[in-house]
Amino acid sequence: MPRALLVIDVQREYFEGAFPIRHPVGHLESILAAMDDAAKLSVPTVVIRHHQPDPESPVFRNGSDMWQLHSEVESRPRDALIDKHLPGSFTNTPLEQFLKSRSIDTVTIAGYMTQVCCDTTARQAFHRSFKVEFLSDATGTLDVSNKAGSVTAEQLHSAILVAQQMFISDVINRQEWTQRISASK
Repeated sequence: MPRALLVIDVQREYFEGAFPIRHPVGHLESILAAMDDAAKLSVPTVVIRHHQPDPESPVFRNGSDMWQLHSEVESRPRDALIDKHLPGSFTNTPLEQFLKSRSIDTVTIAGYMTQVCCDTTARQAFHRSFKVEFLSDATGTLDVSNKAGSVTAEQLHSAILVAQQMFISDVINRQEWTQRISASK
């Protein structure tokens, strides 16, 4: 099963900026471990970076300090870096072409935020006939409160994982993923 690891939006905005990810505990460590395991086991890694199209945007402004990748992600090997400006990593990007050119049939989702870019990308991958693995401890979110209501990070993360497992993705943790890719080599 040829697979690729998609590391979505692990940018400074989620650590030092407007959207500090707080759940699950150890999310960054799990993402970095997945990247390290992918490199060791020759699983292609695609790092995806988000920017807002408005050059005056207060968040994810292209080229700003908070738009930069987290330094630990920046320093690790990757096979591609793809920039996007919408939640889905396939929309108006070369991601699908990259995957198909390498005969990838399975994508593994890691990064931020669970309910936005990770969820959207998983659904887009499924709609394009890729198998999807969604890493429960290598995706993350924060508490959300808006005019529709409020939800804790734990509730939101759990709800998305349950919804993904219903039909779209195989939801597993990073350790199980590493065992799975080790066994396939």
